[in-house]
Amino acid sequence: MADAVVAPLDVKLMNLTASVLFVAFAFLGVLTAARWASRLPLFDIRSVAVVGDVSHNNEVTLRANVAPRMRGTFFSVDLDRVRAAFEAAPWVRQAIVHRQFPNRLQVVLQEHQAVAYWGSDAESRLINSYGEVFEANLGELEQEGLPRLLGPEGQSAEVLTMYRAVAPLFAPMDMVIDQFEMTARGSWRVRLETGASIEMGRGDVAEVVSRVHRFLKTLTQVTSKYGRQVAALEAADLRHDNGYALRLRGVSTVEVVTAVKK
Repeated sequence: MADAVVAPLDVKLMNLTASVLFVAFAFLGVLTAARWASRLPLFDIRSVAVVGDVSHNNEVTLRANVAPRMRGTFFSVDLDRVRAAFEAAPWVRQAIVHRQFPNRLQVVLQEHQAVAYWGSDAESRLINSYGEVFEANLGELEQEGLPRLLGPEGQSAEVLTMYRAVAPLFAPMDMVIDQFEMTARGSWRVRLETGASIEMGRGDVAEVVSRVHRFLKTLTQVTSKYGRQVAALEAADLRHDNGYALRLRGVSTVEVVTAVKK
């Protein structure tokens, strides 16, 4: 049987080079065809469907505001740019943009759910359910009786967490929180709708809740001692190690209450 003929090295190199060039030209051809096809009028963005939370925004207005910022076709449109344009609209917290072949976009919106005011009365900022601060036209606010939270910039989520832990403790006694504050020094303060001010001191959620619980547990007993209702509370200081001090309207003395250890 005759020996197989072995191709010279230069022939092998030529064949390999030809194969590589063929693949490269084929790839470039496919790429060029794809780019040409992507620019066809068929793939021009024809519509943008807006779904999700739109209670504070008009879909037609949203699309009109975003349209000037959309460039390209179905394949080339910058989804991040479109998303940013929608998220720049008032009340919009998050926008998720999807392509829908061959020439549509779908935008799923999530709006801010306001749970409190943030900052001074002169500001138009709100806190959403995630503890994030956002600006909005307060005239569009649907909820009534929202509390006002205050604190250092960047601490809104921490303030909301503490408020959510403390507020339910006051509710059974009809003590409605009007303002809840974290001071610059990290101390917690409450102002009730009656105008009463309560200093709760520093600490984490467990420590502050413990102080408030200790205070509310004996408050009715203390106010009754002076013939007063809980609504007569003018001020309280819970920063004492073993009790608290309070002042009642119409009572000239300050009551210092020592907690009873069991």
